[in-house]
Amino acid sequence: MRIDVIEVYLARMSLTSPWRAGHGDEAAIESVFVKIVSGKLAGWGESTPFATPTYSPEWAQGVFLMVSRYLAPLLLGDDIHSGKDLQALLSPVKGNYFAKASLDQAWWDLYARLRSEPLWKTLGGKTSTVRVGADFGVKDTIAELLAAVEGAMRAGYLRVKLKYRPGWALEIVEAVRSAFPEGVFHIDCNSTYTLSDLAMFKALDGQRLAMIEQPLMYDDLLDHAALQRELNTPICLDESVTSAAKARKAIALKSCGWINIKPGRVGGLTNALEIHDLCLEAGMPCWVGGMLESSLGAHQCLALATLPNFTYPNDISPSEKYYKSDLSDPPIILSGISEITAPDTPGCGAEPNPRRLREACIAQEIIAR
Repeated sequence: MRIDVIEVYLARMSLTSPWRAGHGDEAAIESVFVKIVSGKLAGWGESTPFATPTYSPEWAQGVFLMVSRYLAPLLLGDDIHSGKDLQALLSPVKGNYFAKASLDQAWWDLYARLRSEPLWKTLGGKTSTVRVGADFGVKDTIAELLAAVEGAMRAGYLRVKLKYRPGWALEIVEAVRSAFPEGVFHIDCNSTYTLSDLAMFKALDGQRLAMIEQPLMYDDLLDHAALQRELNTPICLDESVTSAAKARKAIALKSCGWINIKPGRVGGLTNALEIHDLCLEAGMPCWVGGMLESSLGAHQCLALATLPNFTYPNDISPSEKYYKSDLSDPPIILSGISEITAPDTPGCGAEPNPRRLREACIAQEIIAR
């Protein structure tokens, strides 16, 4: 496919309520939307690194500039036949995974539309319906958290993830486990602890958690391996795995028992597929994480989650949980108890609503020959 035009948008999307996690609090989500045009067809991608470089070194306005000034011109006018071809063209720029992901995911959406098939089939998915879980950020009180978890349990969610950080830590896990002794729970630390917190992690071992997600530094593998040797509870790596090379090292070092794959964090669907296949071969189970994307990004995560090694309920939530009016159409909705079904329409099945994108847009660039 020859790349004729690339449009880049920076948009700010207000949340229904602040999302509070180990890396900080978010009242709104800043996303970069990319439209790649080839002839009469177009594909869309979305990357959501957050407004500040607190989850990773990247941030939304920086990603917008990186894509529009450096990365998009590398693709313009080229005839790109595969995701690997696209990644090779972007490879002179080091890192910048969220920026590369916006272009990679737009290319995959365009490619699936060219093939007139749903993205999940283009990626190699075997079934359109995937299992999902419920997630809860930091609340004002434990009573508020228990009420939210009770609602998820009554709704039939297969597992619940709890954000975990200093001041909102062991006591909330103990309260949830006491109230719901048979529930499947895991915690997400977002890199807020060190090996000096070993005693706390050993206390968590008694809470029968499914996993402890990203407890230590965002780029660490060695300390995670040391911590994993001390625990019975599996560690799940998120921020630490930004490439297939990092995944391979994490597996070799035995740094974790699970890997959370987020397309944005790893540079796009091309790299997510490579990590999935590497983990499948190594016997390392995975699940798909989310970054509070609009329905567009969530649909692309949904397509990825149809692959066979995503065996834990994924972080893909109905649009109404985060947004009063999702920037993209159609919204993500549950198709059954704790499950969402990827659409059978060509491409990922979603794209920005033109009016809502225009209203939320902070900056825009059009790169054309």
